[in-house]
Amino acid sequence: MIAIQMEDVDIGKLITAAKQRGTGAIVVFDGIVRDDDIREMELEAYEEVAEPELEKIASEAKKTFNLLSVDIIHRIGRLAVGENILVIVVGAGHREQAYEGSRFIIEAIKAGVPIWKKELRKDGDRWVPGEHQHGCGAGK
Repeated sequence: MIAIQMEDVDIGKLITAAKQRGTGAIVVFDGIVRDDDIREMELEAYEEVAEPELEKIASEAKKTFNLLSVDIIHRIGRLAVGENILVIVVGAGHREQAYEGSRFIIEAIKAGVPIWKKELRKDGDRWVPGEHQHGCGAGK
């Protein structure tokens, strides 16, 4: 499953689905809203571009690391401290492939998918500078 959505993610369901024939390792990355003196976080995406980019990253990871399954769910909207932002579930025959594939996916998302984070703080709001140069969140 590749999705950009407002709803939370059922991580257990994704793990169960990844347990298919040949799977010897599953790696789960759960990025959450961290308590960095913020009230909440607001996430925006250029969905028409972001979702196909996530599909492309998943496909490349599957080929490069011989992955059996890849799920990427990125949330948008307003999220409270402790809520899931990004969930990546990778299934592979061996742990090395699963770890490397998961790391590749998160780094590729950070580098080039047009999704922006705004921290809503007690002392004012701020866009989080991204690692890519897309849109309003870049470099601010």
